[in-house]
Amino acid sequence: MFDLAVIGHYTIDRIIAGEGEPRPTLGGPPTYTSIAARRMGATVTVISKVGKDFPDEYIAWLSRNGIDLTGLARVDTPTTRFTSKFENEERVLQLKSVCSPILPEDIPVDLKTKCIHLGPVAREIPAETVSHVAKRTEVVSLDPQGFVRRFDREGNVLDQERLDVTVLRHIDILKASEGELKIAMGIDDLWKAMEAATKFGPNAVIVTKGVKGALMLYGRTRYEIPAYAPRLIIDPTGAGDAFIGAFMAEYVKGKDPSWCAAVGSATSSFVVEGIGPSSFGSKDDVLKRAERIFQLIKKL
Repeated sequence: MFDLAVIGHYTIDRIIAGEGEPRPTLGGPPTYTSIAARRMGATVTVISKVGKDFPDEYIAWLSRNGIDLTGLARVDTPTTRFTSKFENEERVLQLKSVCSPILPEDIPVDLKTKCIHLGPVAREIPAETVSHVAKRTEVVSLDPQGFVRRFDREGNVLDQERLDVTVLRHIDILKASEGELKIAMGIDDLWKAMEAATKFGPNAVIVTKGVKGALMLYGRTRYEIPAYAPRLIIDPTGAGDAFIGAFMAEYVKGKDPSWCAAVGSATSSFVVEGIGPSSFGSKDDVLKRAERIFQLIKKL
């Protein structure tokens, strides 16, 4: 029995940040979510698809970090790839290739897990997979970024579109960035967008706001979760994915949701201090930052 199963595409990212020469790095929600959860002591498996171009060294690194990869399949289509650069503090993405979708038959029949996180990046998780996995566990969390993105022929992200809210009836915890939630729900007022989402299924909605921290609606209670000021910000890629990974690792232990959010925020503060999945902090270091954040959480 795993604590967490993460479903979505691993990616190969070319991150252009700062003065250094950009180089390919392992990316995608399965990377950041799984490692963050594992650092907090959760047992984690990943269900994903990659191409034959996916480096063996990435698989070895994930295995060394304690991630179960029995659900990882190599297929003939290329691995999902992105180029990511930062302009005026905004991330600009370009999709270079996309791997095969993750279908219900790709979910191991013997999968046993306390919770599942769905982290699509380019519509690789169809609705039928969402409904299928919801029957396999008690708690399902979702980051909808891959459901609201559209790409042109060159792979540029176009104006995003509203989420098909029917998928939310299978979701217990929804985590999104501020902009993505507003677009997903078609509502510009953030709290109203969060409340609207809960009407379709989720009991908890978390909105990450970068250096401004996060907001959480749990049941009917509103929380404001501060960010921990990192030593420096090099690359924010994966910070939101790490947030939900650490959050879920504590949540499956039955911890208070506000504490889970503090741990998520603390984990994010480490991730931005390095390029790609190079900076997570030890469990003890995360807990120290989480304690400070927890003391500053406000109920609104």
